[in-house]
Parts: sequence; C-alpha cells; structure tokens
Amino acid sequence: MKILFPSPLVHKLIAVSAVLLATALAGGCATPTTSQGMTPTAIQTAARHDKTVSLKVSGGQETEAIGKSQISNAAYAQALTDAINNSKIFSSVIQGNGGDYLLTVTIFNMDQLLFGLTFMVKMEAGWQLKRVSDGSMVWQESIKSENTATTGDAFAAVTRLRLATEGAARKNIEQGLSRISALKL
Repeated sequence: MKILFPSPLVHKLIAVSAVLLATALAGGCATPTTSQGMTPTAIQTAARHDKTVSLKVSGGQETEAIGKSQISNAAYAQALTDAINNSKIFSSVIQGNGGDYLLTVTIFNMDQLLFGLTFMVKMEAGWQLKRVSDGSMVWQESIKSENTATTGDAFAAVTRLRLATEGAARKNIEQGLSRISALKL
C-alpha cells in the first residue's frame, strides 16, 4: 500500500484559503457611518452669524451589509446640524425651509482606498450657501478632505474603513463651516 502526501501546491492552496477565511471572519459585515463619528469636536471660527440656516444634503448612500461603509444623507445632515449647533456659527438650524439661509451640501465623490492594513478615504463635496430672501448665491465651493485609519485605530477591517470614512466627512464639515464662518453675511 502506497501513502500519498499532498503536493506543495496543495499546501499553499490550503494556507491561502485559511488566510482568506480568517480575513473574511475578522472583517465581518460593513457598518454604516454614524453622525457622532462625523461631528467635529472643535471648529476654528472667524465669526458667528446671528441668522438661521436650513440644510439640504444629497449624494449620500446607505451602507449595504456586504458592501463598504457609506455616508447616508441623514447621518451627514445630523452631523452637520450638531456641528453648527455646537460651534454656534449660525444662531440655529431650522428644519424644513424656514431658515434665513439654505446650506446645500452634495457629496459627489468618495474614494475608499486600501494600502496594506491602512485605509484612506478621500471625499469631495460641493457646498452652497444661498440667502433665502432673494435666492442669491452667497458662497459656493468644492471641498476636498481625506482621512486615514490604521490597525492602531481598529483591528477589524470594516471598523477601520468606517473610521476612515467618518474622519473624511468630519474634516469636510470642519473645512466647510470654517469657511462659512469667515463670510460677511
């Protein structure tokens, strides 16, 4: 009777399969971004405006269980509302269309890049501020931001991607509101 041992190629295939399985198990399902993770803790402000603002956010996407972490319109709008209320850049955020100004933010590009164990997210959003009384465009700008998350931030890949995505959104909100605070309204 002859005993056959698997070839070196079979050993390599088994090892690669084990690594892929472990990676999949460590990764888990995608987790959506949270408004808390996207809300800046401090914003450098040049001035505060004694006017109210209404918000409109578009271009976001819902996170699917087997996809990548995404930024939903609702979560981004909540983070933006919280940041405005915390920083007092406007006197208050008005739900609906009742504000003195309308701030529209459109997320139109988000690249989620993987470099080894590091995730980098690059985001670009169009910001527009209109005076409601006459419909005039007060300010508009495309704002780019990026953030990186490493295994030092989180071991699980899905968590690292969510943290990197939230960080890019947080930096985008910081930049946008900082620029609005410098306007003479």
